[in-house]
Formats: sequence, structure tokens, C-alpha cells
Amino acid sequence: MYVVEERLLRRNLELIASVARRADVEIILAFKAFALWKTFPIFREYIHSTTASSLFEARMAVEKFGAKAHTYTPAYTDDTIEELAQLSSHLTFNSLSQAERYSQVAREANPAVSLGLRINPEHSEVETLLYNPCAPGTRFGVTAAQLPDRLPEAIDGFHCHCHCESSAEEFQRSLAAIEQRFSRWFPQLKWINFGGGHLMTRSDYNVDLLVQILKEFHQRHPHLKVILEPGSAFAWQTGPLVSQVVDVVENSGIRTAILNVSFTCHMPDCLEMPYQPQVRGAQIVEAPNSKIVKSSNSEIEKSPIRPFVYRLGGCSCLSGDFIGSWQFDHELRVGENIIFEDMIHYTTVKTNMFNGIQHPAIALLHANDQLEILRQYTFDDYLQRMD
Repeated sequence: MYVVEERLLRRNLELIASVARRADVEIILAFKAFALWKTFPIFREYIHSTTASSLFEARMAVEKFGAKAHTYTPAYTDDTIEELAQLSSHLTFNSLSQAERYSQVAREANPAVSLGLRINPEHSEVETLLYNPCAPGTRFGVTAAQLPDRLPEAIDGFHCHCHCESSAEEFQRSLAAIEQRFSRWFPQLKWINFGGGHLMTRSDYNVDLLVQILKEFHQRHPHLKVILEPGSAFAWQTGPLVSQVVDVVENSGIRTAILNVSFTCHMPDCLEMPYQPQVRGAQIVEAPNSKIVKSSNSEIEKSPIRPFVYRLGGCSCLSGDFIGSWQFDHELRVGENIIFEDMIHYTTVKTNMFNGIQHPAIALLHANDQLEILRQYTFDDYLQRMD
């Protein structure tokens, strides 16, 4: 079961709303990181818009959130552009050729839509190539060298995304690169969207610096409306994935606790990025026979390992459906809970039903400690995925 904790979600929303007020910017929710629409009534108390990357996300914005979307996708198509424009308050093109092809179509479908162009600052602070939108050869955005002196008449704004779980200091450096390369076009614009990856709800994030950076940008460019669209920041540390041990096996001196969840199905970022998630009550170890390198509260412990080191394995038939080793303070037993921390953002939107494995339920733990089951998955859900 994925458990979203309302108290923690509201904590993040309150911080994000305070940044928006203090810095005089609009901060919106990116569905690509969080799309549990049954929680949207809580979000509507704090924010007013969302960002979509597809037709279905844009429909979700209108039908479930109640407001038109800020839409960007790498490639619009003839059969979707009109409906997307109708569902959007802002619509950003990835290239000049897409803008030339679809600007008039979009405006005819929705005369009120504000059109933008994604830019590539050729600068990024993201080290993991899989998540680096500005890597050499990227398919995202237009470089300064590719822009004409006069932007297409239909373009109202720039959209730039070059972060992933990044700090205020990293944004500061990226913003300097953006202004250096693109500020000469700013007088032609009405708005600029600095995209996602601003992890302002992380405990060590310098929120005051972010506010200062945005205020100073306003002073330099007072006519520009500023938009941020973080995804992870909204659902960061808002709840776990709770699983159970179903068996313990041993091979070549490695003990594996097999769970009733799967990394490849239910925690795909762990294998894609990759990263080793925190497990409640356990400590990450480098390998089954090594010292502890990081504990669940991020403290370093240098003492020799104790017993009870386990690899955690998923329940799919994928050979690589496991990651890392953890040390527990007891011998794991069949049926006991294994709780993976911080498994709401991105994880819940990227899950799949590979192998026909049952999807974890989704629950909301209300502020009054009442647990509401938002969704339980059945065989019919699997059949529909295969239709």
C-alpha cells in the first residue's frame, strides 16, 4: 500500500504557497511527478494551476483539478493539438518548426491560450544523464543560436527546464546562464517558466535564497510573470510504500527477503536512476559483507556490521528486480512489514503491471489519523491494461 500522509502533504503545500507569496511568482503542480487526483481538493486550497505533458494530463487538469493546464510536450500532433489548446491556458512548443506548424491552429481552437517556446540554455546542474534535459544532443528546446532576432509573433513566453531535485544555489547558476544567453529576447515576452526540479521542500533547501533570487529577477525584468512547476517538491517525503516479506532465500552467502512488491513495477526509479531507497528501521550497506555507509537518518556509522543483512528482492520474474542490501536489527520473518520511505512522488505515476503483479493499494492518511483507501486494484484493472 502507498500511503499519502495529509499532514506531510499540507506541510509541503504551505511552504510552496509561502514561496509563491513572498517571491510574487506562480507555482504549479507538475502531473508527471504526482497525479493522485483524489487528493486535488487539498491542493486547491494552496495552488490554482497544474502543468500537463500530454492530452490525458491536460484532461485531468480540467476535469479533476478544475483549471486549464500549462501544457508542454516535445511533439504535438495533428490529431491532438486542437483539443490540447482548448484544455490549456498556456501551451509551449518544443521547437520553432512546431510553433510554425501549430500556432495558428492552437489560437483558432482557443483564442485565449498563451503560447510559449521551450529554450535550451545549454547549461545544467543535473549529473544523472537519464534526467538531464540539457545534455549534449538533447531533443528539448531551442538554443540561443537558433532563435531569430524577432520571435514569432504568436510567442508570449519562454519555458526552460534544466533541473532535477536541485538546490537554490544550482538554480542561481542556471539562471545566470539563462539570462546571459536569452535576456535580449525578454522584452518581447510576457512570462517565463523556469520549469521543475526546484526541490524547495527538502530539509536542507535554502528557501530564503530562492525567494531572494526570484525577487532580484523581478527587479531586473518587472514586466515578466514568473512561473515554477516543481513536481517532486509537492510530494517530497509525504508517505511510504508498505510491503511485506513473503519468503527468505539464500544463495552464495547472500540472503534475500522476497517481498510482495516489485522494484521494476512499483519503484521503477530505484532501477532507472538508480538509487537505494531508505527502509524504515534498517540501514543501507554497501554489500552483504561490508560496513554500514548510511543509516535511515543519514548518519554515518563506521562500526562493523551486525548480523541480519538482507538484499530485498521484488516479486516479478525480472532477474534484476532487486537493489542493494540493508541491515536490520532482527531476523526478518515472513509476514512482517518492510516500509520504503518517500515513495509518493514519481513512483506512483510510473508504476506498471508487468507480470500481472497486483498493484499496491493507494491510501490517504488524514490529519485525524483516519486511513482512507483511495483505490484497490483488481484483476479487471490488469485486463483493461491488456485490452
